Amino acid sequence: MRLSSPVVIGRDTELDVIDARLSAVRASSGRAVFLVGEAGIGKTRLTEQCAHAATAAGMELLRGRSSSTGPVVPFRPLAEAVLSLARTGRLPDNAELAPYRPTLARLVPEWRDPAVRDRVASVVELAEAVLRLLTAVAGQRGSVLILEDLHDADAETHAVVEYLIDNLAELPVLLMATMRSGQSPATDLAWAAAARRCATVIELGPLSAREVRQFAAACLGADDLPDELIDRLVRDSEGNPFVAEELLNGMISASALVQRDGRWRFTASPAIAVPHTVTHSVTRRMNGLDPDARTLLHTAAVLGRRFPVAAVRAATGMEERALLGHLRAGVDAEIIIPDRSTPDWYSFRHALTADAILTALTPTEQSVLAQRAADALEPEHAGLPGHWCQLAAGLRQMAGDHRRAALLFAEAGRRALADGATSSAVTLLERSYLLMSEQPDPDARAGILESLLYALAEVGQAERAFGLVDQATWINASTLGVEQHVLLRTRLAWVAVVTGRWSDGAAQVRIARAILGSDPPAARAAQVDVVEAHLIFGNGDGRDRTALAERLAQQALAVAERTPLAETACQALQLLAMIARSRSFDEAEGYLTRMLTISEEHGLPLWRISALFRLGVNQSMRTSEQTLLDQVKRAAELSGAILLGYSIEVVYAMHAVMQGDYRRGDEIAARCAAATARLRNVDDQQFALVTAAASAAHRGQRRLMEHRLDEFRAAGGGESSQIPLAFGFCEAVCALLEEDRAGAIAALDLARAWEDQHPNTYYMTGRSGLRPLLDALGGSANSADLEAVAAMSAATLRWNRQFLHLAKAVAFGRTGDVDRAAAEITLALEAAAPYPMAYHLGLRLVAEAALADGWGDPVAWLRAAEEYFHNAEVLVIAGACRGMLRQAGAPRGQRRSGHDRIPTRLRDLGVTVREYEVLLLLINGHDNQDLALRMHISPRTVEKHVASLLLKTGYANRKALRDGVRGLSSQDRPPGSRQ
Repeated sequence: MRLSSPVVIGRDTELDVIDARLSAVRASSGRAVFLVGEAGIGKTRLTEQCAHAATAAGMELLRGRSSSTGPVVPFRPLAEAVLSLARTGRLPDNAELAPYRPTLARLVPEWRDPAVRDRVASVVELAEAVLRLLTAVAGQRGSVLILEDLHDADAETHAVVEYLIDNLAELPVLLMATMRSGQSPATDLAWAAAARRCATVIELGPLSAREVRQFAAACLGADDLPDELIDRLVRDSEGNPFVAEELLNGMISASALVQRDGRWRFTASPAIAVPHTVTHSVTRRMNGLDPDARTLLHTAAVLGRRFPVAAVRAATGMEERALLGHLRAGVDAEIIIPDRSTPDWYSFRHALTADAILTALTPTEQSVLAQRAADALEPEHAGLPGHWCQLAAGLRQMAGDHRRAALLFAEAGRRALADGATSSAVTLLERSYLLMSEQPDPDARAGILESLLYALAEVGQAERAFGLVDQATWINASTLGVEQHVLLRTRLAWVAVVTGRWSDGAAQVRIARAILGSDPPAARAAQVDVVEAHLIFGNGDGRDRTALAERLAQQALAVAERTPLAETACQALQLLAMIARSRSFDEAEGYLTRMLTISEEHGLPLWRISALFRLGVNQSMRTSEQTLLDQVKRAAELSGAILLGYSIEVVYAMHAVMQGDYRRGDEIAARCAAATARLRNVDDQQFALVTAAASAAHRGQRRLMEHRLDEFRAAGGGESSQIPLAFGFCEAVCALLEEDRAGAIAALDLARAWEDQHPNTYYMTGRSGLRPLLDALGGSANSADLEAVAAMSAATLRWNRQFLHLAKAVAFGRTGDVDRAAAEITLALEAAAPYPMAYHLGLRLVAEAALADGWGDPVAWLRAAEEYFHNAEVLVIAGACRGMLRQAGAPRGQRRSGHDRIPTRLRDLGVTVREYEVLLLLINGHDNQDLALRMHISPRTVEKHVASLLLKTGYANRKALRDGVRGLSSQDRPPGSRQ
């Protein structure tokens, strides 16, 4: 019987930290705790204590372990942890998790829907899905995720863990992970998280001499122990509990430590070093087993610290009953244990145990066992699906068959790449490439390098990709076939496209074309053409360069559709749609529709969803309909495309703002801004923030708009392609609602200036709608000018059409063409129907020209606009409408509502609604004349209102009044009032 300590010794401080973290989690204060230390120092024992305490408290427990040997399986510890829920029927089934189930199906096979094509989720999407799952299972009591041996985990697991760490603060979730000490990606992650104050790192040091004595006493069940024994344990174990335990059991097995008359005594003094002591202890236990059991354990050690029963069965050829008996013997000898997280898998009790067994085998014996295991596994698992491919590759490498190992590692790497595990793919493909360097097979080596270059591009390691090719002196026409050589150069050129290395990409294209010669195969030429087209368009300026890129893309498309080369066709169509959009949305949509058809016919789900999304956005902008976007949203949810889901959500938010549903727009924008910031999806985060700013701007709430634009700029929006929206869709509209025509034009000028210097795909910045209307009102745009604007692609968008038709109405009305003006008004109001604020803003603007030029029904338009803006509590423009009605001889009765918008302190002083309207403009620096023009009242009336404000507030002059009440427009409001 083996001895072990029934209690944890020397870890009271660490246990207190764990208990405190568990209590905090139950109060929804999540955190990560990392246990760092050498092998055998007691990390696993502390996780057992944490698991026991969590279970006793009714918390949900998930556990997974990494492995240093065997296949590099992306997300292995996470998959094991989630599967521990699935096997016991504890997976939640609620609506909140529904959008994440397709992504989590990567970890939970039973959640896979065979009717839905698999979709590769990004690491960030999977991390968010895991976070949602942990929160869902936590309930009211909390959840604990334990990941052991994180130092052996793949890079993708590290990425998910880092994401979880940064997002646990307000969730009832504890993440506990163990790792060995020493520099590694895992320890770097842990210490970086500790520096950010979002994780606790516990370094487990060796036990002191006193604690070693306590440990030995707990193991042996006696306090009175020989000093010689304790001295030997302290010296040889160096405070490592596992080694101390092995030493004790080894001494007892060797009869060097015996119990006589109730006391423990030495009968001999074993003089062996610690590693030999551990090896000797394991060997003694192995020798107590029969030969077949030893063969089983030797084979298992070759497979790795963790091993599947099926692999051992295939490698040894044992019948099931005998196999299970030998496994039981290994468990009884405390050499192996059933794996907690995966059925039909076992683990060696400790990493040192597996190492000790391998040490006892000669290299030849290890090679023979590995060869035998590989020979048995490959026919047993046809095609080597899943982890079997990597396991067989590792065995072939150990057996010395490096060519076969390289090919298997390459296959595993390509599978990982297709599954979105790019970092693991790089690791596996680099391993394959290194092994193949010893083999005289340049074509196979080139194929591996091509896959490796693609993987390096995906992880952003362009320097590494180009460095590999520079070092590959074997890449030349004499060693490689033409096709393989061209594919390699084309792949490297695509790395340059992805990373913006235009000249490097062009150099690779030139090499590829030189290899192809003057009469290249059409398919290879098409693959080169589409890459060169992207290079030219990405690095080009001027119509000639764009035309060349378009011509090459068309050329590649023709061949790709004929051959067929489906992915090349989609690449070409995407580029053609980008180029065509500046000319015509119809043309661009034609390309996207073809891309959609090809992706569906050839089973390319990512290209299909991409095409649908682009088409849906176009439909929403052109018609205000969202049927296609709704379809894409459902497809994204089914496929687990979380990032795409948020891209769709922010479009919904913008659509809600345009339609005047500001509460919904704010709610969606806020949710998306928070989620996309967490997901590091900067583009959608910025779009959500500028949408929130637009929501405030379209209600005339300048201070709130400016605050939200500050948030937008803080997120990098000031340098982004959304900045014209900040000027033209936010600031210009807000200025118009404040009757500040000059301010609106200035903001629109800023938007235009930016667009003149940068390509832009956001077409609601005023250039093709609002600005032509203001130009028409100001007399600087005639019908011919407006027809030129109408020919622009952006003018077909419904938001822009409403203003452009109004501009035409103004131009026709000014020339006396009343019928055509009326027709344009009808078209404008039809286009504006989904957009109530813009509808009524347009009425207010065009009524001014109609009154001056004597056409249309300006009084009815002003009444409608005044009613809308009064009810919307946009006071300045509502007052302007009333002023214009008075000037038109159709005065509107004085509105007396709006008192709740006046800050409490001013209302208590008797400030009226009209005086508060004057004050809002006054604090922005406007003089009497400007106020009179904006409010359509006389300067004398303005002066009366200002005098009344000075009297009521007690301020001596305008400056003192402005300074004294500037903050009250956004502070001290009555409960429930609007900002």
